[in-house]
Amino acid sequence: MQFIENRKWFYMFSSILIIAGIVSMFMQGFNWGIDFTGGSLLRYKMESTITADQVRNTVSELKLVKEVSVQKSGSEFYIRTTELNQEQTAKMTSGLKEKFKSVTLESAESVGATIGSELTRNALIAIGIALVLMLIYITFRFEFAFGLAAVLALFHDVLIVLGLFSIFQWEVSSYFVAAILTIVGYSINDTIVIFDRVRENLRSRKKEELSTLLNRSIMQTLNRSVNTVLTVLMPLITLLLFGGSTIKVFVIALLIGFLFGMYSSICVASPIYYDYKQRSAS
Repeated sequence: MQFIENRKWFYMFSSILIIAGIVSMFMQGFNWGIDFTGGSLLRYKMESTITADQVRNTVSELKLVKEVSVQKSGSEFYIRTTELNQEQTAKMTSGLKEKFKSVTLESAESVGATIGSELTRNALIAIGIALVLMLIYITFRFEFAFGLAAVLALFHDVLIVLGLFSIFQWEVSSYFVAAILTIVGYSINDTIVIFDRVRENLRSRKKEELSTLLNRSIMQTLNRSVNTVLTVLMPLITLLLFGGSTIKVFVIALLIGFLFGMYSSICVASPIYYDYKQRSAS
């Protein structure tokens, strides 16, 4: 396949996704979880015949909070509200027991808005440090052109995941931060495999065009890239279907990130390297 020759189409596809995501970030922002905004998350165990709407209505009738969100996973109910104190949590539990009888409070956690803003800042710092260290390491082990292309491809992956989470308003929680860092680690690994083959082919290169060499290197590692991501997707899809709502955001982020991580390694990183080398030579 002519990956390098078709790079403009790949750039166009990525640009559409990234621009749509950035517009969404500015227009509607993110659906921040309580880890970032502050609030309470209570996990109750009740009879599976009870619906999320019934629980939501019961909590609203107690008039303890202005906003409430209820998610059901089997016999477990996850109630997200503005921050509650111990007295309010006890009143909510007793109110639910009065209505539904068999109710058990499994866990209750709260986080303040101050902690949330600190978590946001630390998450951005962590991702930034990871990208800078990768650029330095790849430049040292390979060359600056490889490092620049790899980091830009990683930045591409992160922007697409952020954009899709903003567009579809999936909740952004601490699990999401862990997913982003996992995606960065996976994507750079896939990119390095391709670049390592490129470096090997460059050593034995004679009069072969750089675009031909890059296409050949990608094809030589294509089976490995595809098989790796398919192997990872199988357990992720299983977790998405049967893992429950607590890890759904984490799994969705990983699914998107791994797919685009493979895509960027093949269709973005190598074309960026090619364009950089062409401009450097001119």
